[in-house]
Amino acid sequence: MQQYFVKGSAISPVTIEDKETSKHMFQVMRLKEDDEVTLVFDDGIKRLARVLDVENRQFELVQELAENVELPIQVTIASGFPKGDKLEFITQKVTELGASQIWAFPADWSVAKWDGKKLGKKVEKLEKIALGAAEQSKRNLVPSIQLFEKKADFLAQLDQFDSIVVAYEESAKEGESAALLQAVSDLEKGAKLLFIFGPEGGLSPLEIESFEAKGAVLAGLGPRILRAETAPLYALSAISVLFCLLYTSPSPRDS
Repeated sequence: MQQYFVKGSAISPVTIEDKETSKHMFQVMRLKEDDEVTLVFDDGIKRLARVLDVENRQFELVQELAENVELPIQVTIASGFPKGDKLEFITQKVTELGASQIWAFPADWSVAKWDGKKLGKKVEKLEKIALGAAEQSKRNLVPSIQLFEKKADFLAQLDQFDSIVVAYEESAKEGESAALLQAVSDLEKGAKLLFIFGPEGGLSPLEIESFEAKGAVLAGLGPRILRAETAPLYALSAISVLFCLLYTSPSPRDS
């Protein structure tokens, strides 16, 4: 069943105000009266909705759906500005994999240089990509996007997280594999986890020091060196598997 995100509260009947959403519903999908779709509002709850009036773009809310595909923790992915359209690729894929927030910052070794005007346009583009990916993957929320013009502003945001993990190439070379597991295995449901990834050139020693000063843990992502656009996917996949096991398998906590 087709799913759409609708801004606002779930009050029936619902009028679709967004032009792009309305166009997709009634011109692309050719919805007609009594057709049903899934609508997701700001509260993140999925609701079955039935078309009431095509001309006025109105839906009747039928019932809430007990479908929640979100991770039990809130994961933020932060990447140093990568080259080309790699951030678009990262945004699409980490949305599919369950990220709550997608951030990017000007790393010391970032080749890409984006000023305020470019960042604004970039955010708009990434928000559309995240929305499409969230609808396709049947998410309960659309990840928020934030691109920092200054690294100092990014560093100022780190205190809000319960755990910070830095994907560090040197840790991978040294065969460090336990740090990631140790950093996330004790997180409670609803905890906030930040993953930091470098651009193509990696993170500088000064950046590593800054992150460690904020309490970050350095972790390798397996024995292979991953690309800037691949590392976030590896990390989120690992988190998904880990928490699926923790929350679906019997554990000492439950006994």
